[in-house]
Amino acid sequence: MPVIFPFTAIVGQQRMRRALILNAVDPRIGGVLIRGERGTAKSTAARALAALLPRVRVVSDCRFGCDPDRPDTWCTECRERAARGEELPVSTRTTPFINLPVSATEDRVVGTLDIEKAIQRGERHFEPGVLAAANRGLLYIDEVNLLDDHVVDILLDSAAMGMNIVEREGISFSHPARFILVGTMNPEEGDLRPQLLDRFALSVDIYGIRDARDRVQIMERILEFEADPEGFRRKWLPKEEELSRQIEQARRLVDQVTYTTRDLLSIAALTASLNVEGHRPDLVILKAARAQAAFEGRTAINDRDIALAAELALPHRLKRGPFQQTEISMEELQERIEQLQASETSKSSQTNVEQQVGDQEAQKKT
Repeated sequence: MPVIFPFTAIVGQQRMRRALILNAVDPRIGGVLIRGERGTAKSTAARALAALLPRVRVVSDCRFGCDPDRPDTWCTECRERAARGEELPVSTRTTPFINLPVSATEDRVVGTLDIEKAIQRGERHFEPGVLAAANRGLLYIDEVNLLDDHVVDILLDSAAMGMNIVEREGISFSHPARFILVGTMNPEEGDLRPQLLDRFALSVDIYGIRDARDRVQIMERILEFEADPEGFRRKWLPKEEELSRQIEQARRLVDQVTYTTRDLLSIAALTASLNVEGHRPDLVILKAARAQAAFEGRTAINDRDIALAAELALPHRLKRGPFQQTEISMEELQERIEQLQASETSKSSQTNVEQQVGDQEAQKKT
């Protein structure tokens, strides 16, 4: 197996790395779309992330890598075996990295049911597809903008539901399809339709680094890696293991991260003030903010978490004119959140004053 360039050795591109890490902490966020020019480490980062992810517990002989600790997510085969009283064997495996080719068809992605066997022999036979292989792993789509729109829609649906359900001629088969979805594209080769673009939870626009010293550092690291891949990997192994442990701890913590009504109001006020369509962005920001807090070892989100999440969740959803900026910084978002909170506090105070005045007038009349 070839040595993968270490994730922690990538120079710069902090937004991209943060978006990938947050999805690794909580795949329920819904994936990330990385848009950028050629040679900006898009595919390198995706492969490197999969290589450092913690090992996962699976049902050993399950074709879909079902989670033995989550019976509610089991495939049809595991549920039937458990119903018969079988004890399912457990083992651990590395996180799979699945690369989806641009030429992939719907059957190749979702899998196929053999109708002939079902009719003639009464047997249900399911041939797994890409979604089965990617379960509990990382599904990488290079040049996602060149993939058939219908296939992209299926992938995004599965990423959102966490389940793949195949039905043919009254026969149904389901299996878990929980994966980290990473799509990359070069905007020069065409963009995604707005409907599909919105379905990606997070989006990052990346560019080649302009600082000369950083560019020298990139060249030095790549040359060092090419000269001795294994030696380079060992050199960065302590940092890789530290990040892997941090992600694993965050995965255990993320469901315990709390939020207040004030946090929800901050998110809603932010998206409303930016005229963002739909309600998906609000939920994405909340999930990403919880993942950010968990990654930093905290059990409650704050305004900074919301701003960091919004920085990744909103850029591809903002309506912009031809002469407007294409990005909004975390600092600008945090400042806007504080302004909105101050405005809400002022309105609340005014309402309380008006209520008190009304109560006093009512008492005078009585």
